[in-house]
Amino acid sequence: MGLFRILGIEPPSNAAAGAETETVRKITRALDQMPPEGARYLAAFAYILSRVARADLVISDEETRAMERIVMETGGMPEDQAILVVQIAKTQNLLFGATENFLVTREFTKLATREQKLRLLHCLFAVSAADESISSAEDNVVRQIARELSLEHSDYIEVRTRFREHLAVLKKPPGPAA
Repeated sequence: MGLFRILGIEPPSNAAAGAETETVRKITRALDQMPPEGARYLAAFAYILSRVARADLVISDEETRAMERIVMETGGMPEDQAILVVQIAKTQNLLFGATENFLVTREFTKLATREQKLRLLHCLFAVSAADESISSAEDNVVRQIARELSLEHSDYIEVRTRFREHLAVLKKPPGPAA
């Protein structure tokens, strides 16, 4: 991993880079060992994972570890690099989420195939379920992201069904049995 790229000294190398958001650029710089298109894809992917993890305003350790594992598998990268990518994505989401969420998802939509979008949808639910409970806030953000990805509602329902046991809205509330 090049020190200059991590520090952001090297500017994007092609005209298409001008259209990407600053958030994706920062994460992309950490992925200098990948081809530029692959790095942009993975940067947006990681950012969107952090978007759903932060939906309930708290990113748990379990959600962070799930994101790191998913980014490591998706990017085919070593653990230390995946940790860095996830940390950058989490920080960028915390700082700029209100303005960047839709922009980054729109960029991902341009880069991804339908199969990649469905994989992301599955990963969003996996991150949400990492702490054994998908809150209503997380579920709503996943639904919104699915719409932004131009996926069908049936796609969302199909993937959501696989995580049914983790949906907080369907769990019995704790307390004495009636």
